[in-house]
Amino acid sequence: MASIGKLPENISLLHALDSIGENIIVADVNYNIAWMNSHATELFSKVITLFDIPDLQDLLGLNMGRFHRDPNYQKKIMDELTEVHRARINIRNRLVADIVITPIKTEAEKIEGYIVMLLDVTTKAEEEKKKDNLIKGLSVPIMYIWEKTIALPLIGDFTQERGESMISSVLKESSSNDIDYVLVSLGGLNKFDDGVQSSIKTLNDCLQLMGIECILVGITPKIAMTFGENNKQMRTISTSHEALKYIIKKQSRETDIAKST
Repeated sequence: MASIGKLPENISLLHALDSIGENIIVADVNYNIAWMNSHATELFSKVITLFDIPDLQDLLGLNMGRFHRDPNYQKKIMDELTEVHRARINIRNRLVADIVITPIKTEAEKIEGYIVMLLDVTTKAEEEKKKDNLIKGLSVPIMYIWEKTIALPLIGDFTQERGESMISSVLKESSSNDIDYVLVSLGGLNKFDDGVQSSIKTLNDCLQLMGIECILVGITPKIAMTFGENNKQMRTISTSHEALKYIIKKQSRETDIAKST
């Protein structure tokens, strides 16, 4: 879709690009850097030494392939580029960023140059930390399935670190949100060893001290055989559906008792 309107005479297009709070580079049809806004120059002032470039002015006229570990591959992408190209790039193993390259076209669809934007620039260490936090969060998924009720589906392999994270997350969530019931689903675990049993028993004991009922669901015959005495100390229900029916019925009974007193 074509743009509409026109810039006021007192506004320069380059000044407008410079005012955008992102790192913007304009390259010519040969992929040589022609212009950079102030945000981009600030960024490159911190990284040019990684590429053995002594001065910012030396960037002007420099080919974009100079920054790619495989210039031929980068040129192939640019030669075939007709629409917006997006990628996640690693800058000398120090920084990571999202790069967005957009061809600048005439009305006749002829490419005149390119706008390159570097977004979400962060250090490699910060990026790894983000990934670790994301994986950690995904490894202990907590779902709200009913009033004052959360479910915890355990999937895959279960390490000691994951067990500690599970206990910490569930206790924090339960105390912060006035939880009465915690469903722990075991059907997705690859194995059920002493470490898993220990973590679940610890979780159950902590929840009991808080007045919260822990319910185990998805116990396979194999798990039941290895669960031993712990199985007798915790409430187990065959499926999550049956467990939810149990909770709803119990909550309804508690409400009736409260109304009658």
